[in-house]
Amino acid sequence: MYFDTHAHYDDEQFDGDRDALLSALPAYGVTRVVNPGCSMPSSAAALALAEKYPHVYAAIGVHPHDAANMLDTDLDSLRAMSAHPRAVAIGEIGLDYHYDFSPRDVQRLRFRQQMELAREVGLPVVIHEREACADCLAVVQDFPDVPGVLHCYSGSWETAKTILAQGWYLSFTGVVTFKNARKALEVVANMPRDRIMIETDSPYLSPVPHRGERNDSRNLPHIARTIGGIWGVSPEEVAAVTMENGLRFFGIA
Repeated sequence: MYFDTHAHYDDEQFDGDRDALLSALPAYGVTRVVNPGCSMPSSAAALALAEKYPHVYAAIGVHPHDAANMLDTDLDSLRAMSAHPRAVAIGEIGLDYHYDFSPRDVQRLRFRQQMELAREVGLPVVIHEREACADCLAVVQDFPDVPGVLHCYSGSWETAKTILAQGWYLSFTGVVTFKNARKALEVVANMPRDRIMIETDSPYLSPVPHRGERNDSRNLPHIARTIGGIWGVSPEEVAAVTMENGLRFFGIA
């Protein structure tokens, strides 16, 4: 059984078949999904999906792309949303210096505020980081008591060791199936088995052999097969390990 720890089913790319797809996932062996919010509306949409489908859970938060649109009062709204029984994390939050859709100082402010919120409400965090590693780690290390995962990890093993030393997790997508994924594969090879999770980041980052297509959770076996090949174990064993890790991290029974 598979746990897709990061999939955006509130995305408009699923508007045509969202219900049919989500309803069918358990039949494909996908028994847990976390849908992270990226803005206030998408966080509300994530909660709505989690209410409708028993195998779907929500993370709520404001992505760095949307940080410039975040209001101070949104923190109160996120606090209220975090009390929902289907809310299992604060996320997707963090820093993105690649696109810079929000000013960097605003990104850092909203990131830190949402880390403080996670500490307050006792939830783990789901982190997005792109070309902002040093600043991201500087914030993360100020919150040693907040558990977290860096989703779609593509950094070096040296950086990974710093993150793991704080007790955090790393999550891997279909990128591990790409020919140029050398760094990610090195990290996977060295990962402690109790700190790794897998995700699709749907509708993005479809694995080989579906690269370029819309992604969904049914593609998790391709990721597990690649990781299993590195570890010398079956995809089913990878699925079992990452399921256990995901349940523990998100506090899901």
